[in-house]
Amino acid sequence: MESLDERRLKWKCRRGLLELDLVLTKYLEKTPYDAELAEFLDLQDNDLWDIVSGRSDRYEARFGGLVTRLRAI
Repeated sequence: MESLDERRLKWKCRRGLLELDLVLTKYLEKTPYDAELAEFLDLQDNDLWDIVSGRSDRYEARFGGLVTRLRAI
């Protein structure tokens, strides 16, 4: 059974950009709950997609590992 935090994170991963939805869904299949991801998702959709797709490196250094994992998907 999923925890409340896992359900909230799944809901927060539902974005307006299909491409971003697909990447985040695949990431959650491998990593059920990631507090770092929950905080990273506070960014706007277009900014998130630019970072995940590699078009931008403008993110806090503490998210470096997460960005690398997301880009690998």
